[in-house]
Amino acid sequence: MDWTKDEVRFLKTLNNPDKIQSFLDSIDYNPNYECRSPRWVMKRHTAHCFEGALFAASGLQFIGYKPLIVDMRAVNDDDHVIAVFKVDGHWGAVAKSNFTSLRYREPVYQTLREMIMSYFDFFFNTDGYKSLRSYSLPFDLTAFESRNWTTTDDDLEYIGDKIESLHHFPVASDKMIKKLYRASDSMLKAGLLGSKPEGLFKPGKNK
Repeated sequence: MDWTKDEVRFLKTLNNPDKIQSFLDSIDYNPNYECRSPRWVMKRHTAHCFEGALFAASGLQFIGYKPLIVDMRAVNDDDHVIAVFKVDGHWGAVAKSNFTSLRYREPVYQTLREMIMSYFDFFFNTDGYKSLRSYSLPFDLTAFESRNWTTTDDDLEYIGDKIESLHHFPVASDKMIKKLYRASDSMLKAGLLGSKPEGLFKPGKNK
């Protein structure tokens, strides 16, 4: 299913990654357990991180990038999904998050891992526990073009199942993880600035 004329007109206003990020920052965080298409995000002006990553990937595809997403796996916290892109061989990212620190990354990173590690110190739960543990390689959403992932009314949980099944690369050893410090109170406060409480993960006892 193709974009409507109104959707094309809107997507044309998001003509660079920063503008796609600005749109995601302007809409509400969706606390519901569902996964709707980029079309729904435009209609409802709401998205959680997975929906936001899919929207960003569709927006990036519209302006000529590949629609790539990366899964970031966490412990005692929500996982995070980002849309990634390359400019002159360097990685950047666009993302929706209830945490201010887990969103846009400029395309200045030489490797994917280098960019993923830029999230590490800012990836913590509401107790300040640093929770990022691993990441996948980019998944190209053109694999699901036949299922109209950008415009369908169907739930897109199957995309989540796919990226969850991908091999994930660890970001730190067990020894390193045991020595991690809690995020500072000021960093936690900054990360939660403007967050939607009902959309926040409720951590158990941190190990």
